[in-house]
Amino acid sequence: MSQDATQVAQAVDAIYRSESRRVLATLIRVLGDFDLAEEALHDAFAAAVTQWPRDGVPANPRAWLVSTGRFKAIDAMRRRARFDASLAELARELDSGTTAWRDEELEDDRLRLIFTCCHPALPRDAQVALTLREVCGLTTEQIAHAFLTAAPTLAQRIVRAKRKIRDARIPYRVPSRADLPDRLDAVLRVVYLVFNEGYSASSGAALTRPDLSAEAIRLGRLLLDLLPEPEVAGLLALMLLHESRRAARTSAEGELILLDEQDRSRWNREQIREGLDLVTRAVASPGAGPYTIQAAIAAVHATAPTPGATDWNRIVALYDTLLRADPSPVVELNRAVAVAMRDGPGAGLALIDALLERGDLAEYHLAHAARADLHRRLGQVEAARASYERALALAEQEPERRFLERRLRELRG
Repeated sequence: MSQDATQVAQAVDAIYRSESRRVLATLIRVLGDFDLAEEALHDAFAAAVTQWPRDGVPANPRAWLVSTGRFKAIDAMRRRARFDASLAELARELDSGTTAWRDEELEDDRLRLIFTCCHPALPRDAQVALTLREVCGLTTEQIAHAFLTAAPTLAQRIVRAKRKIRDARIPYRVPSRADLPDRLDAVLRVVYLVFNEGYSASSGAALTRPDLSAEAIRLGRLLLDLLPEPEVAGLLALMLLHESRRAARTSAEGELILLDEQDRSRWNREQIREGLDLVTRAVASPGAGPYTIQAAIAAVHATAPTPGATDWNRIVALYDTLLRADPSPVVELNRAVAVAMRDGPGAGLALIDALLERGDLAEYHLAHAARADLHRRLGQVEAARASYERALALAEQEPERRFLERRLRELRG
């Protein structure tokens, strides 16, 4: 029975948003080639647009899309076989494969794909870029922003990584338990970058992308089930504790609300409880890693009933530990902000000025925004205005830009 064309079009669009990366992961496994799988994915959705208004949306859209994409790829290889005989043999191999797709098998494919993209044969930056692009569907521009690098450079990394996987015949599977620890660091880094893009989008009209945050948390749970290591629990705790504040981070009009101005009654208490349980477990294990330490910092915020009750001594101490475990300019910036809350804006400003003088964060808008805020708190209006203007010139996310513009208007007033 046919369905209303508008309803079907809406269904196709919704299924693309929710299922396309899962379908792609399975097609990569089935077809053994990233580019062929991406072409098959688009062909499958084009077929859905044509057939579903006539035949109705199938009971299992994901399995239908995988099967359709597979058949489309086989047909394409047969057409090209006249120019490349090897494609004819590949098409025969694919045609003899299974056409029944179990839901649990399709779910596992995303985890397989993550570990394939994070194979140690690939450079570390290529591992992360490829996973963000293929598993989560981030654009090259979004990934480049996360890496603080140029989009064409990122695009070349992704192309080279795909070629390496194909030429080296990197297996499409979850590593053995013996190999998992060595492969885990890159995977955790990828999952957290995905979460960060969802929790604070790198650009665009919206502050957040809840779909990406939810996907990162889902992947974190899968990893914890697969490998119940302390640092996996620490990462999941960190994501849950941050995610618990989502509803309070924006106003009804979509305007940014800073942490100390948020309505804490809107924080998700269930996520906080789960996050606190996880971080307690992770901290109790020897050798807490960077994600566990960051989760411990988030836990201090989560347990403070008011901004004034925040234990800034504890937070600065945790940042000191984090700097020893995983030194970076961004960690130094966050520590400087915590020092400003503990010791006053002048102390924090000196640390941020030293960071900027080194040039490490010269193009990082949040460094200039933090510097502007400390100047504002000190009553240094001209210096605050200059830093806000610099932050505004670098910011790409609309809610952040509106927040900075509002601060500038307040200074002028």
